[in-house]
Amino acid sequence: MITFSNKYRSEQQEVMDDLDFQGSEMRDLLDDLRIVNKWLGGNYITIDGLQKLLKHKNKTDKITILDLGCGDGELLRKCAEFGIQNNFNFELIGLDFNKNILQFAESQSKEYSNIKFLKVDVFSEEKLIPNCDIALCTLFLHHFSKDKIQNLLQVLLNKTSIGIIINDLKRSRQAFNLFKIGSQLFLKTETARHDGLVSVARGFKKEELERMSKKIPNQQSEIHWRWAYRYQWILKKEL
Repeated sequence: MITFSNKYRSEQQEVMDDLDFQGSEMRDLLDDLRIVNKWLGGNYITIDGLQKLLKHKNKTDKITILDLGCGDGELLRKCAEFGIQNNFNFELIGLDFNKNILQFAESQSKEYSNIKFLKVDVFSEEKLIPNCDIALCTLFLHHFSKDKIQNLLQVLLNKTSIGIIINDLKRSRQAFNLFKIGSQLFLKTETARHDGLVSVARGFKKEELERMSKKIPNQQSEIHWRWAYRYQWILKKEL
């Protein structure tokens, strides 16, 4: 049974973190994840963060963007389109540890010459994380413990020249109950129904993000609530 606490982040594990999905099961799950992402604010929150960090950036410079836990590459394709529309010169790199999902991401991104994908475990293969200008963590950090998050963010700050954009879940009992109802109506896979509830229960309160931020040096942090049940957390590197 999946439990929820306002006081503590859940330590329950998501099914998809332990399984090597492939084939139709993987595609159905990815379809469900896109639906969930759209419900909970979509990729707009991350794109808005890009606009903020690139506000005064010279558009003739190449800007390298990493997407951690990139999944099927949908966010990178949105970033590529944003770059084209605003005359930015983006190099886009997706990192994930599931080789089957990365193969699918590559097949979905063939029309985008500035997107590539790398199989990297960002916790055990830190040296393989490329240097970049901006790192993106969208619906990624809630999978991990506070200590792992703080360590990873410090690693990413050392790898970036501009900063980090985090788009993740607010832990809310209302969101938990709404997802429980909606997932039965609109999601195809039991895995997505289960993992969605666990994700909300593993989400964050603003004060938890603020406490983590205070322990990460050499950055200026902004945390904003966003619809629906999301936080946009921007860590701008101090040079």
